[in-house]
Amino acid sequence: MPGRLFLTSSLARVAEAAGVEQTLDAEPPRRNIAPGQEVVTLGPEGLRRMRWGLIPQGRRNARGRPVMETIVNARSETLFEKSAFAGVSRCVVPADGWYEWTGAKGRKQPWAISDRDGGLLWFAAIFDIWVGPGGIAVPQCATVTCDPSGDVAEIHDRMGVLLSQRDLALWLRGDEAAVRPLMRPWPDGTLRVERAEGVDWAAS
Repeated sequence: MPGRLFLTSSLARVAEAAGVEQTLDAEPPRRNIAPGQEVVTLGPEGLRRMRWGLIPQGRRNARGRPVMETIVNARSETLFEKSAFAGVSRCVVPADGWYEWTGAKGRKQPWAISDRDGGLLWFAAIFDIWVGPGGIAVPQCATVTCDPSGDVAEIHDRMGVLLSQRDLALWLRGDEAAVRPLMRPWPDGTLRVERAEGVDWAAS
């Protein structure tokens, strides 16, 4: 949807692919990135780290009621209509892939989804800066979702909006009319879905 991400590529590879300087401290391969943790993001100014999940303070739903849960994923169909997303900016979350689960509770099977040719995946995302007590500023983001492609439809009814490298700048800087066509399922036959093995799901 995605519920967990993995980024095993080096930040140098991410920066080179995005056409920006690598200005972040290097980090080891991350095989289990959960909501609430920091993710690497690409924005108009380059790479930066953000908290994955928009803190709900001050956000309201379409009925004017306070949003109570952290927003990890935002539906593309209502992204530009929901008041909860008013004033947000756009960014991209690079990853080598993401995980989904199928099966009954207690017997769930994790699946790893990645690019069939081993390339990076670029998740469309939104972000803002949450200012907390004492003036602490927390950059935070949420990935954008859409209907699933044929590659993942059997394991989940949603998927993250994926961007091609040539469309990164358009997502970051384009107006609403220009980016709406980008929010669609990724082409069939371009993703690999395989059983996820050897991942420490308890690791933070």
